[in-house]
Amino acid sequence: MTDPRNALRRSLRQARRDLPAKTRIDAAESVAGQLLSLPFFPRRGHVAGYWAMDGEIALHVWQMRLPPEVTYCLPVLPADPVNRIDQGLRFAPWRPGAPLVTNRYGIPEPEVAPLELLEPADMALVVLPLVGFDATGNRLGMGGGWYDRTFAFRRTSAAPPWLVGAGFACQQADQLPSADWDVPLDAVCTERSTLLPNGTK
Repeated sequence: MTDPRNALRRSLRQARRDLPAKTRIDAAESVAGQLLSLPFFPRRGHVAGYWAMDGEIALHVWQMRLPPEVTYCLPVLPADPVNRIDQGLRFAPWRPGAPLVTNRYGIPEPEVAPLELLEPADMALVVLPLVGFDATGNRLGMGGGWYDRTFAFRRTSAAPPWLVGAGFACQQADQLPSADWDVPLDAVCTERSTLLPNGTK
């Protein structure tokens, strides 16, 4: 069945790609400040970002400004998704210059042994890429469902990690349709503002 959200995905991805280079550079600076100013931002532990692709807002400025006791991680796809029951992401610490490999989607991820991977619940905060978002914290992703499967436990639990979307203001939609398996965001940071859907303090 065709996902009715695909047309919206296409238009929002194109709007993101059309942004000028200076807007992207300035946005990375602004979003870094928004993320670090979150009321629940951790001062120690592991946080995760993503490798920006296809016009996604970059997180390198945020990574370089993290407190000393916070470790930056990147997501890692399961090596054998067919035989994985949960089909979820794992995470691995990464710093610039450390080895990377390209996963089956062409996205770089840390080159680490499986035993070194961290579980989703090991993260204190995760910054998620997004195609679109709305004021209630609904997130429109690429359609693969990786983040929704990985953080499915957050639908019924307030346990860590905090889930924060990062994107450009032009990616906000009036209202996104949601499904039972969608995991809402705790916050969304753009170059213009921070949205706290539930009034999180």
